[in-house]
Amino acid sequence: MKKTSLILLLALSSYGTFAQVAAPAKKTTRPSKAMMAPKPANFQRIDQLLQEYTADSRVPGAIALVMRDGKVVYRKAFGVDDMAAKTPLRPDAIMRIASQTKAVASVGLMLLYDEGKFQLDDPISKYLPAFANPKVLATFNEKDSTYTTVPAKSEVTIRQLFTHTSGISYPVIGSKEAQAIYAKANIPSGIGTPGGNLAKSMDALGPLPLMHQPGERFTYGLSVDVLGRLIEVLSGQSLDQYLRTRLFEPLGMRDTYFYLPASKQARLAKLYTEDAATKTTVPMRPRQGMIPDYPKEAGTYFSGGAGLSSTIDDYAVFLQMMLNNGTHNGRRLLKPATVALITQNQMGEINQGSNKFGLGFSVTTAQSAAAKQPGLSEGSYEWGGIFGTTYWVDPKEKLVALIYTQKYPSGTARALADKFKTAVYQSLAPQQMAPAAVAAPAAK
Repeated sequence: MKKTSLILLLALSSYGTFAQVAAPAKKTTRPSKAMMAPKPANFQRIDQLLQEYTADSRVPGAIALVMRDGKVVYRKAFGVDDMAAKTPLRPDAIMRIASQTKAVASVGLMLLYDEGKFQLDDPISKYLPAFANPKVLATFNEKDSTYTTVPAKSEVTIRQLFTHTSGISYPVIGSKEAQAIYAKANIPSGIGTPGGNLAKSMDALGPLPLMHQPGERFTYGLSVDVLGRLIEVLSGQSLDQYLRTRLFEPLGMRDTYFYLPASKQARLAKLYTEDAATKTTVPMRPRQGMIPDYPKEAGTYFSGGAGLSSTIDDYAVFLQMMLNNGTHNGRRLLKPATVALITQNQMGEINQGSNKFGLGFSVTTAQSAAAKQPGLSEGSYEWGGIFGTTYWVDPKEKLVALIYTQKYPSGTARALADKFKTAVYQSLAPQQMAPAAVAAPAAK
């Protein structure tokens, strides 16, 4: 798969020029049947879509959840968890959310920003000395992976790590140069790599060459893993402990873990892939160093960029807290001004496709909002995970929506995510919609 397509699969979205501030915070609780609002008849469009995709095993199973005005208006699971045993997929199944971890780690770090622990334009080397005196890749020899470098024009800043403009790429899915250089240095991707230690890996990453000058362009990579290590340094806790005490417990995210306790491992959905020859859906086996059932391992590597597993309910609560301007059940976690920073353009004139990037989220521009209809409003923010999970928040419509599957690679993932967006907006009753027309982002 080409790098561009893969990045799109990770849920590219778009941005609004100014931060969209949500309505006054509403008291919300963990999504449950008690919160369910009456289901309009036209939510059958979502039913039909997910029935269609699971009936012929384009995806074995899918879970969808939609919240409006702080209430769950749709929450259903379709298809199976285990194709061989034909076990129905449960709405509370735990799934590998991969790059959806990025928003959680980013928000976690911004809790420390609210405490005055750092500034966005601080050089990362101020806290992680291994990243001092950065160098940029100049030439690369494919035969033996040797390379030359030139000095970077500036230090990498914390803001550039948030926005993936640091020049740090990815192992496995990054550029061929990055793949080779990172492999030689044993840099893990953070996905399905439970062994090792975040501190040691980030110390090893620091001296390696950047793929371009800091702040030059958008390059999807390990930047948020670096931010995860920054959390550890600033807080004095492991990333796992910090996120649990500062986010998961306050939000009631009871099923969100880097590595699942034994009592919850049976709820982990099975991971599938697509047979390259037959295009059929088959169980995923270990590949490219990734162990499919890594959430069941007694892991020691906490990846801020890709390590978490969670339920659709837990992540919906996290997103609703963001939509509530940083509050949950009357408790403030983030300042409203900080939520505004997180959800507006932080990359200046650089583009992420037709979109912009905030501090952990891709944000919808007026340009991408006007590209198609129906779809995300300007100022919406979103992302997703490589195994088939996607979410977005539309502050204008007071909307949170998520769809979860567990299949990679998948020839249908982009189409399903796009169709789900369309079905959600078409399912909203016309009288509920804001007067201004809404539009879908650029095609994934």
